[in-house]
Amino acid sequence: MTFRMPAEWAPHDWVWIGFPTNPAEWPGAFDEARQQIADFATAVHADGRGEEVRLVVANEADAEIARKLAHTGVAIVVQTLGDVWLRDTAPIAVCDGQARALVDFGFNGWGGKYEMAGDEDIGARLAAMTGLPTDTQHWVLEGGAIDTDGTGLFVTTEQCLLNPNRNPDLDRGKIETLLAGSLGLSDMLWLGDGLLGDHTDGHVDNLARFVAPGILALPEAAGEDDPNAAIYADARARARAHGVDIVSIPSPGLVMVDGQPVPASYMNFYIGNAAVIVPVYGCPNDKAALEALKPFFPGRDIVGLPGNAILSGGGGFHCTSQQMPSR
Repeated sequence: MTFRMPAEWAPHDWVWIGFPTNPAEWPGAFDEARQQIADFATAVHADGRGEEVRLVVANEADAEIARKLAHTGVAIVVQTLGDVWLRDTAPIAVCDGQARALVDFGFNGWGGKYEMAGDEDIGARLAAMTGLPTDTQHWVLEGGAIDTDGTGLFVTTEQCLLNPNRNPDLDRGKIETLLAGSLGLSDMLWLGDGLLGDHTDGHVDNLARFVAPGILALPEAAGEDDPNAAIYADARARARAHGVDIVSIPSPGLVMVDGQPVPASYMNFYIGNAAVIVPVYGCPNDKAALEALKPFFPGRDIVGLPGNAILSGGGGFHCTSQQMPSR
């Protein structure tokens, strides 16, 4: 049997989404971040047209708040968690025909920077709730560090996967071997750095996303003051050299919070069964980014939702979610 991580556009049975629980992680934006996460969950549910949404909350008090904010069809799962970024802490599903399994990787708080009680084993606890066979991997990998088109081709960044704060004893070759064995990812496209100011050390889901087999979406710099223009150009050159087709998505450009540029990105979208949910920031390119994605997802709504409060905590919609593909 050959298990492989499917592309995100493959049908889902459900998706886990994390719900904010610690106000200290969302200074001045806690309530707004909760509402934006609830709106995201509601949009993925899509009045029952989408997959089942399992909103993961830390305790019963948060469960009551989540029920008031999200659609009544959104399921609430109470499990201790430190932060909402289930893309990185929840298990990753792999499939082989009708067979399905989970892979649970090690997690060290993004290189020891943000260690919170509950995050170290939320993946194992969520996996146990499914009853699916689970392969426990004893090395660090976050789901936001990789993206795949479902054929075995995947994209990542050297900044993250080769960072010594994750797996200091693993070089590029060893990581490629481990990913081929655990997730069936055998064709590796290595980009360089991720976005400036990204606390995750350059997660690829803020920079580059597959939108069809062999087709990679990459941001296009928005003006001379775009802080990531050189990073986008380097990613484009590497992708072309690998033989991948590229589609350009406008960048939000320079987005400032408290006088500092932040890693705002339209690439942190989530591909659900009924809708593609894209974070928007009140920027001139918001509408153009949504339009650029439409040709790749016929039959799905392309929905832009405010993501500024979620970004203040360090990520976007995709970062908070982890899907369960259908058999």
